[in-house]
Amino acid sequence: MASAEVIAKLETKAVAAEKLIELLRQQISQVKAAQAGQGNGGGAAFGQEIVQLREENSNLKSDVETWKAKLSAAEVTNGKKVFCAPIKSDENPKEVKAEATPVAATDKKEKKVKADKPEKAPKEKKEVKKEDDTPVDIGRLDLRVGHIRKASKHPDADSLYVEEIDLGEEKPRTVISGLVKFIPEEEMQDRMAIILCNLKPSKMRGIMSEAMVMCASTPEKVEIMAPPAGSKPGDLVQVDGYTRNPDAQLNPKKKIFEACAPDLKVNDTKQATYKGVLWTVNGQPVTSQTLVGVQIK
Repeated sequence: MASAEVIAKLETKAVAAEKLIELLRQQISQVKAAQAGQGNGGGAAFGQEIVQLREENSNLKSDVETWKAKLSAAEVTNGKKVFCAPIKSDENPKEVKAEATPVAATDKKEKKVKADKPEKAPKEKKEVKKEDDTPVDIGRLDLRVGHIRKASKHPDADSLYVEEIDLGEEKPRTVISGLVKFIPEEEMQDRMAIILCNLKPSKMRGIMSEAMVMCASTPEKVEIMAPPAGSKPGDLVQVDGYTRNPDAQLNPKKKIFEACAPDLKVNDTKQATYKGVLWTVNGQPVTSQTLVGVQIK
């Protein structure tokens, strides 16, 4: 690839040649004027000088065209636009001008193609259900009847049970509960319970817990909340006045369960309530065994 220095030298020589041609043209004009003034006496000498000057002019033109061709080749090699393309005597100058700037013409075509390219239609934004638009109440909690098929102590935690619970789904869920201190292992087997099903699963001592067993609770005593007789795994807990519209999974950052928890209580007749309204399954109340006036956790 030609260097910038070589291109600069070629440009300088081309300009010098153009100036020299112009000087020769002026000299020819002067000779013609002198010939006309002196008459026929000195015509032969002047004629000979004119022929000589024309020959030199032709040679210089040839040299100029050669240097222009070299300059053009160097400019093309360096990616520059061609400004000094050689002009043949039999070519129309206007046509040469059009050919001398193929890059510019190509650029215009490319810009036109880009301009004509149709813009992509903006994608329609899918409507996303905003959790913030839904009231924060017990309707956001997925409370269902579950059947604790079996329970055993956690291999790595003395205070925890690992339970297998049927919720009417394709397969049972694994649930970890801290009930060892309050409920004997034999009482954990084959019993019905109320389960909160849409908590975010979390590991407890290496085992993933997929739900939570709801209990009437005091510091000294804990009882599993019991659904009414005849309930089946998967039956829904309803609370009158609160539309059941549970989140697919509660977002821990939103603290929805924590907001509802203070109003989850057992009343004086051992019935589960939310803000004083009964929890029911198939129209019948959910109850504790003996505890009254306590929180449900």
